[in-house]
Amino acid sequence: MKNTNYRLIELFVIFVLAPISLVTPLSIRIKIAIGVVGFLYVLGVMSAIEKIKIHINKNINWKKFWRLTFMKFIGIAVITSLYVLILDSANLFNVIKHDYRIWLLFLFVYCVFSVYPQELIFRTFFFKRYEDLFKNKGLFIFVNAILFSLAHLFFRNTLVMVITFLGGLLFALTFRKTRSTLLVSIEHAIYGGWLYTIGMGEMLGFPV
Repeated sequence: MKNTNYRLIELFVIFVLAPISLVTPLSIRIKIAIGVVGFLYVLGVMSAIEKIKIHINKNINWKKFWRLTFMKFIGIAVITSLYVLILDSANLFNVIKHDYRIWLLFLFVYCVFSVYPQELIFRTFFFKRYEDLFKNKGLFIFVNAILFSLAHLFFRNTLVMVITFLGGLLFALTFRKTRSTLLVSIEHAIYGGWLYTIGMGEMLGFPV
C-alpha cells in the first residue's frame, strides 16, 4: 500500500513549494537545480515506483477525440480572436506575418520540450501517483488545474494564471476520460499553439 502521508508531503514539495521557489530571490543556479532535481525525481518515481510505461493505446477512439477537440477549439478560437482583436489588434496573427519560420520553430520547441513534459508530469504522473488520495474526483480535477496554474507562477502574469487554470481543467478532464498522454498532449499543443498563432504570445510572455 502506498504511503499516504509521504505522498501528500511529496505533492506539496513538488507542486507547491518548488513553483513558489522560482519567484523568490534565490539565485538562478539554485532555481535551475530545483527544477532539474524535481524533474529527475518525478522520472525516477514514475519508473521505479509507479512502473509507468509510456505507450500508445491501440484502442484510442480517434474520431471521438478529434470531434470533441475540434468543438472545444472552435470555442477557444472565437473567444481568443475577439480578445486579441479588441485589446491588441496590431498583433493579430503577427507572428506568422512577421516570419513564419520562427512560428514553426516555436511550435516545434513548444510541443516537444514544453507540452509533452508538462503532460507527463501533471497528468500521467499526477493521476497515477495521487488520484487515490482524493475521494471527490471533482476536487481532484480542480486541485490538478490549480497546481498546473501555479507551475506558471514564474511568468508573474495574471492572464497566464487564468488561462493555465482553465487549460488545466480541460486537460485533466481529457486525461481522466482517455488516460492517454498522447491525446492530452495533442490537445494541449493545439490550444497553446493557437494562442501563440493568434497573437497572444506577447501577452503570455512567449518569445515573439
